[in-house]
Amino acid sequence: ISSKRSSSFKRAIANGQRALPRDVLLDETGLGIYKRFVRYVAYEILPCEMDRRWYFYQHRTCPPPVFMAAPRGLSQIIVFLCYGARLNKWVLQTYHPEYMKSPLVYHPGHRARAWRFLTYMFMHVGLEQLGFNALLQLMIGVPLEMVHGILRISFLYLAGVLAGSLTVSITDMRAPLVGGSGGVYALCSAHLANVVMNWAGMRCPYKLLRMVLALVCMSSEVGRAVWLRFSPPLPASG
Repeated sequence: ISSKRSSSFKRAIANGQRALPRDVLLDETGLGIYKRFVRYVAYEILPCEMDRRWYFYQHRTCPPPVFMAAPRGLSQIIVFLCYGARLNKWVLQTYHPEYMKSPLVYHPGHRARAWRFLTYMFMHVGLEQLGFNALLQLMIGVPLEMVHGILRISFLYLAGVLAGSLTVSITDMRAPLVGGSGGVYALCSAHLANVVMNWAGMRCPYKLLRMVLALVCMSSEVGRAVWLRFSPPLPASG
């Protein structure tokens, strides 16, 4: 069979064994801050060099990635500040009975009020949960939205929020639910799945370490929530 190979085929094999040229996109200099960020997003999300170059040169700033930054993050901060100022309680707001009477909080006993299945994402138990969710929404949600668009990412985020309220409805009928962690977990899972499925082509630095840290953060928050839910109540003087 080797004697039947054409000369062009042999030259192609020989050329294919040569070292590939350096990455043109990474070597490009003189970029502004935003273009550098677009290049970072391309290597963070896309697994193929051809897709990265196409995205880098075809990307447009309109529409901007506003879903994660404006409607989600900003609205959650505004709601948190309003309730914090109203109740004068900034750290553990859920311990205030008036806080849990909000029409935004989801409770399985109020399933007939369908808007609560989604609006609970605007409520947070304190600065720790609000900061954690807002940071992950910006770090993971904005790059995903820049590549996949506002419709796909908004649907993914809202599906995670809805999955959270539905899960509470069948696992703990007495527990109220607040926070946007369901949507954040959906974003983290989408990013981790993208890295795993395209592991060989991804250029993310420290891929394994980042996956481990993300899983540890999500697991620790879930474990903390379960512990606070089922741990013995504090004494009256505490």
